[in-house]
Amino acid sequence: MRYGHRLLVLIAAVAVLVAAGAWTVLLTADPARGGGSDGGPPARAGAVTLGPHPDGARLVFRGMGRGPRRDHLAEVPLAGPGSTRTVAAPLCLRFHAAAGTGICLQAVHGVLEDHYRAVVLDADLHEGRRYDLAGIPTRARVSPSGHLAAWTVFVGGDSYAGTDFSTRTSVLDTRTGALEPDLETWAVTLDGRPHRAADTNVWGVTFADDQHFYATLATGGRTWLVAGDTAARTLTTLHGNVECPSLSPDGTRIAYKKRVAGLSEDAPWRLYVLDLATMAEKPTGEQRNVDDQALWLDDRTLAYSLPGDDGADLWSVPADGTGGPALLVAAALAPAVVR
Repeated sequence: MRYGHRLLVLIAAVAVLVAAGAWTVLLTADPARGGGSDGGPPARAGAVTLGPHPDGARLVFRGMGRGPRRDHLAEVPLAGPGSTRTVAAPLCLRFHAAAGTGICLQAVHGVLEDHYRAVVLDADLHEGRRYDLAGIPTRARVSPSGHLAAWTVFVGGDSYAGTDFSTRTSVLDTRTGALEPDLETWAVTLDGRPHRAADTNVWGVTFADDQHFYATLATGGRTWLVAGDTAARTLTTLHGNVECPSLSPDGTRIAYKKRVAGLSEDAPWRLYVLDLATMAEKPTGEQRNVDDQALWLDDRTLAYSLPGDDGADLWSVPADGTGGPALLVAAALAPAVVR
Protein backbone atom coordinates (compact mmCIF):
# COMPACT_ATOMS: atom_id res chain seq x y z
CA MET A 1 0.00 0.00 0.00
CA ARG A 2 1.38 3.43 -0.97
CA TYR A 3 2.28 5.95 1.75
CA GLY A 4 -0.44 8.42 0.72
CA HIS A 5 -3.08 5.74 0.75
CA ARG A 6 -1.94 4.48 4.16
CA LEU A 7 -2.10 8.03 5.52
CA LEU A 8 -5.67 8.45 4.31
CA VAL A 9 -6.67 5.16 5.92
CA LEU A 10 -5.04 6.22 9.21
CA ILE A 11 -6.80 9.60 9.16
CA ALA A 12 -10.13 7.89 8.47
CA ALA A 13 -9.60 5.43 11.33
CA VAL A 14 -8.75 8.24 13.75
CA ALA A 15 -11.84 10.13 12.66
CA VAL A 16 -14.01 7.07 13.38
CA LEU A 17 -12.49 6.69 16.87
CA VAL A 18 -12.98 10.38 17.65
CA ALA A 19 -16.58 10.22 16.49
CA ALA A 20 -17.22 7.13 18.59
CA GLY A 21 -15.70 8.82 21.62
CA ALA A 22 -17.80 11.92 21.11
CA TRP A 23 -20.94 9.81 20.79
CA THR A 24 -20.08 8.00 24.04
CA VAL A 25 -19.68 11.33 25.82
CA LEU A 26 -23.03 12.49 24.49
CA LEU A 27 -24.69 9.29 25.67
CA THR A 28 -23.22 9.82 29.11
CA ALA A 29 -23.89 13.53 29.44
CA ASP A 30 -27.28 13.95 27.80
CA PRO A 31 -30.20 12.72 29.93
CA ALA A 32 -32.42 12.66 26.87
CA ARG A 33 -30.25 9.84 25.50
CA GLY A 34 -30.67 7.81 28.68
CA GLY A 35 -27.18 8.25 30.13
CA GLY A 36 -27.40 11.47 32.10
CA SER A 37 -27.33 11.86 35.88
CA ASP A 38 -30.98 12.99 35.71
CA GLY A 39 -31.85 9.39 34.86
CA GLY A 40 -30.85 8.24 38.36
CA PRO A 41 -31.47 9.35 41.94
CA PRO A 42 -31.32 13.12 42.60
CA ALA A 43 -27.75 14.28 43.23
CA ARG A 44 -25.74 17.46 43.60
CA ALA A 45 -22.03 18.18 43.71
CA GLY A 46 -20.73 19.25 47.10
CA ALA A 47 -18.45 18.50 50.03
CA VAL A 48 -18.44 14.97 51.44
CA THR A 49 -16.66 14.43 54.73
CA LEU A 50 -15.68 11.32 56.65
CA GLY A 51 -15.57 13.25 59.92
CA PRO A 52 -18.30 14.31 62.35
CA HIS A 53 -21.15 16.26 60.77
CA PRO A 54 -23.42 18.82 62.47
CA ASP A 55 -26.46 17.10 60.93
CA GLY A 56 -25.63 13.73 62.44
CA ALA A 57 -24.80 10.31 61.04
CA ARG A 58 -24.57 9.80 57.32
CA LEU A 59 -24.27 6.95 54.86
CA VAL A 60 -21.34 7.33 52.47
CA PHE A 61 -21.15 4.99 49.48
CA ARG A 62 -20.12 4.48 45.86
CA GLY A 63 -22.75 6.14 43.71
CA MET A 64 -23.97 3.90 40.90
CA GLY A 65 -26.29 6.36 39.14
CA ARG A 66 -25.85 6.76 35.40
CA GLY A 67 -23.91 9.72 34.08
CA PRO A 68 -20.68 11.56 34.82
CA ARG A 69 -21.04 11.13 38.62
CA ARG A 70 -21.10 7.35 38.51
CA ASP A 71 -18.52 5.73 40.88
CA HIS A 72 -17.98 8.99 42.79
CA LEU A 73 -18.41 8.92 46.54
CA ALA A 74 -21.83 10.09 47.67
CA GLU A 75 -23.51 10.71 51.00
CA VAL A 76 -27.04 10.93 52.37
CA PRO A 77 -28.31 11.42 55.93
CA LEU A 78 -28.65 8.06 57.67
CA ALA A 79 -32.03 9.22 58.95
CA GLY A 80 -33.13 10.16 55.40
CA PRO A 81 -31.41 7.83 52.93
CA GLY A 82 -33.83 8.80 50.16
CA SER A 83 -32.68 12.43 50.25
CA THR A 84 -30.81 14.14 47.43
CA ARG A 85 -27.30 12.77 47.59
CA THR A 86 -24.19 14.91 47.78
CA VAL A 87 -21.48 13.68 45.39
CA ALA A 88 -17.73 14.35 45.40
CA ALA A 89 -14.47 12.90 44.10
CA PRO A 90 -12.71 10.48 44.27
CA LEU A 91 -14.00 7.55 42.24
CA CYS A 92 -14.04 4.22 44.11
CA LEU A 93 -14.95 0.67 43.15
CA ARG A 94 -14.96 -0.37 46.80
CA PHE A 95 -14.98 1.88 49.83
CA HIS A 96 -15.20 1.92 53.60
CA ALA A 97 -14.47 4.45 56.33
CA ALA A 98 -14.33 4.88 60.10
CA ALA A 99 -13.10 7.57 62.51
CA GLY A 100 -12.26 10.03 59.73
CA THR A 101 -10.17 7.57 57.67
CA GLY A 102 -11.30 6.02 54.41
CA ILE A 103 -10.00 3.36 52.05
CA CYS A 104 -10.84 3.69 48.36
CA LEU A 105 -10.10 0.88 45.91
CA GLN A 106 -9.81 2.36 42.43
CA ALA A 107 -9.42 1.35 38.81
CA VAL A 108 -6.66 3.06 36.87
CA HIS A 109 -7.56 2.90 33.19
CA GLY A 110 -4.69 2.18 30.80
CA VAL A 111 -4.40 2.04 27.03
CA LEU A 112 -4.33 -1.74 26.89
CA GLU A 113 -5.72 -2.79 30.27
CA ASP A 114 -6.77 -1.47 33.65
CA HIS A 115 -4.93 -1.89 36.90
CA TYR A 116 -6.03 -1.20 40.45
CA ARG A 117 -4.84 0.59 43.56
CA ALA A 118 -5.82 1.28 47.15
CA VAL A 119 -5.83 4.91 48.28
CA VAL A 120 -6.03 6.11 51.89
CA LEU A 121 -8.37 9.08 52.37
CA ASP A 122 -8.48 11.60 55.20
CA ALA A 123 -11.67 13.09 56.60
CA ASP A 124 -11.84 15.67 53.78
CA LEU A 125 -11.24 13.02 51.08
CA HIS A 126 -7.67 14.18 50.44
CA GLU A 127 -5.68 11.28 49.02
CA GLY A 128 -2.73 9.93 50.97
CA ARG A 129 -0.66 6.81 50.48
CA ARG A 130 -1.34 4.63 47.44
CA TYR A 131 -0.76 0.90 47.05
CA ASP A 132 -0.88 -1.16 43.85
CA LEU A 133 -3.33 -4.06 43.96
CA ALA A 134 -2.71 -7.55 42.58
CA GLY A 135 -6.21 -7.96 41.18
CA ILE A 136 -9.82 -6.80 41.04
CA PRO A 137 -11.11 -5.14 44.25
CA THR A 138 -13.93 -6.95 46.03
CA ARG A 139 -13.96 -6.08 49.78
CA ALA A 140 -12.72 -3.22 52.00
CA ARG A 141 -12.96 -2.40 55.70
CA VAL A 142 -11.48 0.14 58.15
CA SER A 143 -11.07 -0.58 61.87
CA PRO A 144 -13.25 1.40 64.33
CA SER A 145 -10.26 3.59 65.28
CA GLY A 146 -9.33 4.31 61.66
CA HIS A 147 -5.82 2.98 62.34
CA LEU A 148 -6.08 -0.16 60.19
CA ALA A 149 -7.55 -0.84 56.77
CA ALA A 150 -8.04 -4.16 54.99
CA TRP A 151 -8.90 -5.06 51.44
CA THR A 152 -9.44 -8.20 49.36
CA VAL A 153 -8.87 -8.59 45.63
CA PHE A 154 -9.51 -11.39 43.16
CA VAL A 155 -6.37 -12.58 41.42
CA GLY A 156 -8.06 -15.34 39.43
CA GLY A 157 -11.62 -16.35 38.55
CA ASP A 158 -14.51 -13.99 38.96
CA SER A 159 -16.89 -15.41 41.57
CA TYR A 160 -16.91 -16.93 45.04
CA ALA A 161 -19.53 -19.33 43.66
CA GLY A 162 -16.92 -21.18 41.62
CA THR A 163 -13.78 -23.02 42.62
CA ASP A 164 -11.40 -21.37 40.16
CA PHE A 165 -10.48 -18.24 42.04
CA SER A 166 -7.83 -16.92 44.33
CA THR A 167 -7.80 -13.95 46.69
CA ARG A 168 -5.26 -11.69 48.31
CA THR A 169 -6.20 -9.96 51.53
CA SER A 170 -3.97 -7.23 52.93
CA VAL A 171 -3.97 -5.23 56.17
CA LEU A 172 -2.51 -1.72 56.31
CA ASP A 173 -1.51 0.44 59.26
CA THR A 174 -2.85 3.79 58.05
CA ARG A 175 -0.62 5.70 60.50
CA THR A 176 2.76 4.21 59.55
CA GLY A 177 2.08 2.81 56.09
CA ALA A 178 3.21 -0.67 57.19
CA LEU A 179 1.52 -3.25 54.97
CA GLU A 180 0.82 -6.92 55.63
CA PRO A 181 0.39 -7.98 52.00
CA ASP A 182 -1.15 -11.46 52.27
CA LEU A 183 -2.94 -13.01 55.26
CA GLU A 184 -2.57 -16.45 53.69
CA THR A 185 1.01 -16.52 55.00
CA TRP A 186 -0.18 -16.39 58.63
CA ALA A 187 -0.35 -19.44 60.91
CA VAL A 188 -3.74 -21.18 60.65
CA THR A 189 -5.38 -23.33 63.32
CA LEU A 190 -8.27 -25.33 61.86
CA ASP A 191 -10.50 -27.29 64.26
CA GLY A 192 -7.78 -27.10 66.90
CA ARG A 193 -4.90 -28.29 64.71
CA PRO A 194 -2.24 -26.43 62.72
CA HIS A 195 -3.19 -26.29 59.06
CA ARG A 196 -1.26 -25.41 55.94
CA ALA A 197 -2.50 -25.96 52.38
CA ALA A 198 -1.84 -24.51 48.95
CA ASP A 199 -5.56 -23.89 48.34
CA THR A 200 -6.01 -21.59 51.36
CA ASN A 201 -7.81 -18.32 50.66
CA VAL A 202 -8.71 -15.53 53.08
CA TRP A 203 -11.18 -12.72 52.44
CA GLY A 204 -13.69 -10.34 53.96
CA VAL A 205 -11.99 -8.84 57.04
CA THR A 206 -14.17 -7.17 59.69
CA PHE A 207 -12.35 -5.50 62.58
CA ALA A 208 -13.11 -5.74 66.29
CA ASP A 209 -10.22 -3.43 67.26
CA ASP A 210 -6.66 -2.72 66.15
CA GLN A 211 -5.46 -6.22 67.05
CA HIS A 212 -8.43 -8.50 66.52
CA PHE A 213 -10.60 -9.15 63.50
CA TYR A 214 -12.76 -11.79 61.83
CA ALA A 215 -12.57 -13.05 58.25
CA THR A 216 -13.43 -15.98 55.98
CA LEU A 217 -10.95 -18.79 55.41
CA ALA A 218 -11.50 -21.32 52.62
CA THR A 219 -9.66 -24.58 52.08
CA GLY A 220 -10.58 -28.04 50.91
CA GLY A 221 -13.84 -26.83 49.39
CA ARG A 222 -15.18 -25.48 52.71
CA THR A 223 -15.29 -22.09 54.43
CA TRP A 224 -14.88 -21.03 58.05
CA LEU A 225 -15.21 -17.94 60.17
CA VAL A 226 -11.76 -17.24 61.57
CA ALA A 227 -10.56 -14.99 64.38
CA GLY A 228 -7.46 -13.04 63.39
CA ASP A 229 -4.75 -11.58 65.61
CA THR A 230 -2.48 -8.95 64.02
CA ALA A 231 0.11 -9.16 66.80
CA ALA A 232 0.45 -12.96 66.75
CA ARG A 233 -0.20 -13.19 62.97
CA THR A 234 -2.63 -16.07 63.49
CA LEU A 235 -5.99 -17.19 62.10
CA THR A 236 -8.16 -19.57 64.16
CA THR A 237 -11.36 -21.20 62.90
CA LEU A 238 -14.54 -20.65 64.94
CA HIS A 239 -17.56 -21.76 62.85
CA GLY A 240 -18.17 -23.40 59.49
CA ASN A 241 -19.97 -22.17 56.36
CA VAL A 242 -19.37 -18.46 56.93
CA GLU A 243 -18.46 -15.99 54.16
CA CYS A 244 -17.95 -12.23 54.22
CA PRO A 245 -18.47 -11.67 57.96
CA SER A 246 -19.49 -8.31 59.42
CA LEU A 247 -19.17 -7.64 63.16
CA SER A 248 -22.01 -5.82 64.93
CA PRO A 249 -21.20 -2.49 66.62
CA ASP A 250 -21.63 -4.09 70.07
CA GLY A 251 -19.22 -6.88 69.12
CA THR A 252 -21.61 -9.73 69.91
CA ARG A 253 -22.81 -10.94 66.50
CA ILE A 254 -21.58 -11.65 63.00
CA ALA A 255 -23.71 -11.06 59.91
CA TYR A 256 -22.61 -13.20 56.98
CA LYS A 257 -23.65 -14.95 53.81
CA LYS A 258 -24.22 -18.68 54.17
CA ARG A 259 -24.45 -21.37 51.50
CA VAL A 260 -27.81 -23.08 51.90
CA ALA A 261 -28.31 -26.65 50.73
CA GLY A 262 -30.74 -27.09 47.87
CA LEU A 263 -30.24 -23.66 46.35
CA SER A 264 -28.83 -23.04 42.88
CA GLU A 265 -25.05 -22.99 42.56
CA ASP A 266 -25.49 -19.63 40.82
CA ALA A 267 -27.36 -18.16 43.81
CA PRO A 268 -26.38 -20.23 46.85
CA TRP A 269 -26.26 -17.62 49.64
CA ARG A 270 -28.69 -16.33 52.24
CA LEU A 271 -28.02 -13.64 54.84
CA TYR A 272 -27.58 -15.01 58.38
CA VAL A 273 -26.55 -13.70 61.80
CA LEU A 274 -24.32 -15.65 64.21
CA ASP A 275 -24.29 -15.11 68.00
CA LEU A 276 -20.62 -15.25 68.98
CA ALA A 277 -21.33 -16.31 72.57
CA THR A 278 -23.48 -19.32 71.72
CA MET A 279 -22.55 -19.91 68.05
CA ALA A 280 -26.28 -20.09 67.31
CA GLU A 281 -27.18 -18.85 63.84
CA LYS A 282 -30.40 -17.35 62.57
CA PRO A 283 -31.56 -16.45 59.05
CA THR A 284 -32.70 -12.92 58.35
CA GLY A 285 -35.94 -12.09 56.58
CA GLU A 286 -34.10 -11.55 53.27
CA GLN A 287 -34.94 -14.52 51.06
CA ARG A 288 -32.96 -13.45 47.98
CA ASN A 289 -29.38 -14.36 47.14
CA VAL A 290 -26.99 -11.98 48.93
CA ASP A 291 -23.46 -11.89 47.50
CA ASP A 292 -22.09 -9.06 49.64
CA GLN A 293 -20.38 -8.22 52.91
CA ALA A 294 -23.27 -6.75 54.89
CA LEU A 295 -22.95 -3.53 56.90
CA TRP A 296 -24.50 -2.90 60.32
CA LEU A 297 -26.35 0.43 60.27
CA ASP A 298 -26.75 0.05 64.05
CA ASP A 299 -27.09 -2.91 66.43
CA ARG A 300 -30.48 -3.82 64.96
CA THR A 301 -30.33 -3.31 61.19
CA LEU A 302 -28.24 -4.69 58.32
CA ALA A 303 -27.55 -3.09 54.94
CA TYR A 304 -26.37 -5.01 51.87
CA SER A 305 -26.35 -4.74 48.09
CA LEU A 306 -28.46 -6.55 45.53
CA PRO A 307 -28.41 -6.23 41.73
CA GLY A 308 -30.36 -3.21 40.45
CA ASP A 309 -31.12 -1.28 37.30
CA ASP A 310 -27.89 0.73 37.66
CA GLY A 311 -25.79 -2.21 38.80
CA ALA A 312 -26.58 -2.33 42.52
CA ASP A 313 -29.02 -1.01 45.13
CA LEU A 314 -28.69 -1.02 48.91
CA TRP A 315 -31.33 -2.83 50.96
CA SER A 316 -31.90 -3.18 54.70
CA VAL A 317 -33.39 -5.89 56.91
CA PRO A 318 -33.70 -6.40 60.69
CA ALA A 319 -30.84 -8.45 62.12
CA ASP A 320 -33.02 -10.46 64.50
CA GLY A 321 -34.83 -12.43 61.82
CA THR A 322 -38.08 -10.49 62.03
CA GLY A 323 -39.58 -8.34 59.31
CA GLY A 324 -38.58 -8.23 55.69
CA PRO A 325 -36.23 -6.33 53.39
CA ALA A 326 -36.72 -2.71 52.38
CA LEU A 327 -34.99 -0.61 49.73
CA LEU A 328 -32.52 1.68 51.49
CA VAL A 329 -30.69 3.59 48.72
CA ALA A 330 -31.07 3.04 44.99
CA ALA A 331 -28.02 2.99 42.70
CA ALA A 332 -25.50 2.55 45.50
CA LEU A 333 -22.76 0.14 46.58
CA ALA A 334 -20.05 -0.27 49.25
CA PRO A 335 -21.54 1.79 52.09
CA ALA A 336 -20.08 3.04 55.36
CA VAL A 337 -21.83 4.68 58.29
CA VAL A 338 -20.03 7.92 59.22
CA ARG A 339 -20.75 9.53 62.57
